[in-house]
Amino acid sequence: MKFSKMHGAGNDLILVDDRDGTIGAAAYSSIAIQACRRKLSLGADGIIFIRPAEEGGDFSMLYYNADGSLGEMCGNGARCAARYGYDHGLAGELQRIETTAGLVVGQRIEKDLYCIRLNDPSRVEAEIGIPWEGRILSCSYIELGRPGIPHAVVDMQDWDELDRRELADLGNILRHWGVFPNGANVTFWKSLEPDHVKAITYERGVEDFTLACGTGAGSTAVSLYMRGLMEGSSLQLDFPGGELQVSLITEGDAISDIYLTGSAVVVADGELYIE
Repeated sequence: MKFSKMHGAGNDLILVDDRDGTIGAAAYSSIAIQACRRKLSLGADGIIFIRPAEEGGDFSMLYYNADGSLGEMCGNGARCAARYGYDHGLAGELQRIETTAGLVVGQRIEKDLYCIRLNDPSRVEAEIGIPWEGRILSCSYIELGRPGIPHAVVDMQDWDELDRRELADLGNILRHWGVFPNGANVTFWKSLEPDHVKAITYERGVEDFTLACGTGAGSTAVSLYMRGLMEGSSLQLDFPGGELQVSLITEGDAISDIYLTGSAVVVADGELYIE
């Protein structure tokens, strides 16, 4: 099976072109489980299958998490898919990508830098208090797209001072918190300076921290804007794997567009053997 290995701000992904249907969707989940195993296979946070467009886009993508579950969309993955589409002649400087959560539009800025318009928020709960070890964590719950990509965004100014295992345990607790109907990806953030935060995301399907999360970045910007914590309309997020930039187009209290800019890096092309 031919593949491309890419990463967006350290969120590493396998891309497989199945526009001709040779592999078939029935095999995608099992391939994801096998291919994403670290040390035992190629290893990745998830896998993207490139497929023909069905609703007027340039092409479509199906994103599977490392555990084989189908994800609604992946922001860093969509940027990588946008670069794949441009590099392989599936689209021009502007890419229209059909995803499970809706249409995503990408734009090439330079060779390894792409911007995508994320799916619109379909649900926003700006303030939820969650009790944890004698304190109340300030959290927002946001879904991007339909069906929505669920995100819990946690204002935790000391997250990077906690023991990594303790933080992962908290991420796992919140990922399954009962008020989130489909579970949630969990992004912890702390302020560095105005409109500049440090963040890390515990992702569903990976069940651990990843080096970056694009939809987590977009959801964090939505949370801060809705809570009046942004001075402007752009937010810089420093993830362990690199920097992401989110820009919002707003109309009064409403957010009309969310743009995510960051790296889309090709690591390798090759052939993967699935036993």
